[in-house]
Amino acid sequence: MTSRRVATLMVHTSPLDQAGVGDAGGMNIYVCEAAQNMAQQGVEVDIFTRRTNTEVADIVEVTPGVRVIQLNVGPVEGVTKEQLPAYIPQMAQAFKEELKKSRYDVIHSHYWISGKVAMPVAKELRFPLVHTMHTMARVKNLNLAEGESPEPMIRVQGETQVVAAADALVANTDAEAASLVSLYEACPDHVSVVSPGVNLKVFTPGAGRMAAREFIGLDKDVHVITFVGRIQPHKGPEVLIRAVAEMVQHSPHLRSKLVVNIIGGPSGANQSEVERLKELASWLGIDDVVRFAPPVLRTDLPQWYRASDLVCVPSYSESFGLVALEAQACGTPVVATAVGGLRTAVADGISGVLVDGHDSRAWSSVFARLLQEPQRRVLLSLGAIEHASHFGWEATSRGTLDIYDRVLSGRDQAAKSIG
Repeated sequence: MTSRRVATLMVHTSPLDQAGVGDAGGMNIYVCEAAQNMAQQGVEVDIFTRRTNTEVADIVEVTPGVRVIQLNVGPVEGVTKEQLPAYIPQMAQAFKEELKKSRYDVIHSHYWISGKVAMPVAKELRFPLVHTMHTMARVKNLNLAEGESPEPMIRVQGETQVVAAADALVANTDAEAASLVSLYEACPDHVSVVSPGVNLKVFTPGAGRMAAREFIGLDKDVHVITFVGRIQPHKGPEVLIRAVAEMVQHSPHLRSKLVVNIIGGPSGANQSEVERLKELASWLGIDDVVRFAPPVLRTDLPQWYRASDLVCVPSYSESFGLVALEAQACGTPVVATAVGGLRTAVADGISGVLVDGHDSRAWSSVFARLLQEPQRRVLLSLGAIEHASHFGWEATSRGTLDIYDRVLSGRDQAAKSIG
């Protein structure tokens, strides 16, 4: 195992980007954390990404054993995720040339565009291809937010091709594995479930809620609900805003001590979404309660989780939901939609509460009840810490390495039988 070298590919966003900005999110954290844990187990990982920053070196060593390598394809700036498929042939050629420079055992692509780039390279150079979807067009299109545009057919077709070509598919949860089989006709034997993790050394209860509020500058006796993530309709920040408006209308006594943090930046084609949500909060008369903040450094993020009474994850679909796991590791209960991976990330009634659908009245009743039951929040906090403790990145990397071993041994056996 110590001689393993992995070529990881994620072209639509860089692992060096700040999560919560543009297209950078949970996948960036996933790839970096898993790679670093693999490196600690003696595996070398090179992460290939498309250059989007002229100030970044061609090769960046993240930690010993983990490097980020830039593919110089297309304009450095101004290429949206929607425009990126046009550059797939060029990226595939650049990726192939890089792989020829060193020895690798396996290619692991993340997200469908990377899968499409990796497919011809893996076939030509005879590398086994492992792929992780993270999100899927057919799943998203079944769970669109109001007014949200469906994912295009080019993505649906691309995902279908990647599923057919991959030697192994890594799903975050049993639900995602089932979707790969039922919606994309994946061979069940090719699908493995490996749960994402949380950095349990960084995301901890720390010194507690009051110390965290002092760090951030919040009063000790306020009620704090926090949303963390990219500001786009699919992540559901509007659900939180409308639910809070509903809550202060029916429970006006909660208003004077209520702070709602929405932390994140605009994403993809939704560059005006933050302004739209600010206008919505103002129109609903709660702009004194709702506070918008840009993405915070990951070193500071645990303090925001700890300072909160509740963290809200109202996504319309979610392959897992790392924010939910991070918040729980910090001892904060999570209120999340009962969809996809969030059913695994949150233990309903133990580490938080899962809500069916996105009706603002249902969400407001959950918030109001929890804010008025401090003892229940204490129990959920204890349950949150316990639940999150089972999701370390070490287990994620070990599970992924097991898949590499299985794919490589299968290839070896096939080669012997042909020989």
